[in-house]
Amino acid sequence: MIRTRNLARRAKYCVSFYAPIVLLVVSVVAAKDRSARVNLFPRLQGGQTLAYQISYHSDKHIKTESRVTAAVPDDSVRIDVDALLRLEVLSVQAQGDRAIIHVRARFEVLNSDSHFKVPNIEPPAAQLQREDPDGKSIAFTILPDGRLDQVSGLDAFFPEQQQAWQEWASRFLLGAGFRASGVHISQKWNSEEAEKSPSPLAGLRWMRESTYVRDEPCRAVQLTVQGSIAQSDAQPETCAVILTTAALKQNSDKNPTPEDFKLHELRTVGTAHGTNRMITYISVRTGLVIRATEEATQQMNVTVAKADGSNRVRYDVNAKSHSEVLLVSETPLNNP
Repeated sequence: MIRTRNLARRAKYCVSFYAPIVLLVVSVVAAKDRSARVNLFPRLQGGQTLAYQISYHSDKHIKTESRVTAAVPDDSVRIDVDALLRLEVLSVQAQGDRAIIHVRARFEVLNSDSHFKVPNIEPPAAQLQREDPDGKSIAFTILPDGRLDQVSGLDAFFPEQQQAWQEWASRFLLGAGFRASGVHISQKWNSEEAEKSPSPLAGLRWMRESTYVRDEPCRAVQLTVQGSIAQSDAQPETCAVILTTAALKQNSDKNPTPEDFKLHELRTVGTAHGTNRMITYISVRTGLVIRATEEATQQMNVTVAKADGSNRVRYDVNAKSHSEVLLVSETPLNNP
């Protein structure tokens, strides 16, 4: 009986002694996993081809007020774009763990349905299945720091094609712009980028915060022979899940009038606000964006007047958009 009690006490002591060690080992392993850095720069090869399905949908409503002109009905613009962008990697020049990448892109299919409500103007017919009969393409270079350089050919495309390409480029290059030393789970970092869209207010910029949230299984989608999107049955791979939030900010300049407005002897004043939320899945193995979705809202209240302050017109703009970019497998499915 006494021997049994001694054995029980020893077993209890062993458990109490080793339990902290086990917990310490587990915590060290978990910390090591969290601190493991990954390089999310896209790893491509010359001659490689990729395809991305891009969808972009936006609604913009504009309310106009003026004391010197007749009342103007509210204007609205709705844009729905679905495109298939094919990329050809022309060359890759290694620069350490990164590279200088030369790429050519073209649109194989563009489904566009844009609706405009403007006084005395009939809505244009939907533009469906716009292809690229002239063989137009966009050539560009991806630098080791994730910036685009030597972009050519973009101006020859339809405005909605340009918008689709911009949506793809900003998502594809997200991981390329991360730190050269790599990133790890739970890491946060900030960035700033000027607003690229034309605006009656100068000095607008996006303040972004990105977080490497976790790793998840992911895989490319496939196209059916009918051209629709379907889930792939390919083996999934591991993706870094990146959450990016952004806020639109203004400079504190007393005169926010853009230069092109000044050339026409106009003066602008007002405020602008906006928020974006983007979730991006980037392959840990290849650095390629597998999927990215973004929700955005913007509001602008701006007054445009002549330089002497006369003929004021006030615009109240509210806009929202949704976009999605999907990597497409080269092997089509036989059934929808």
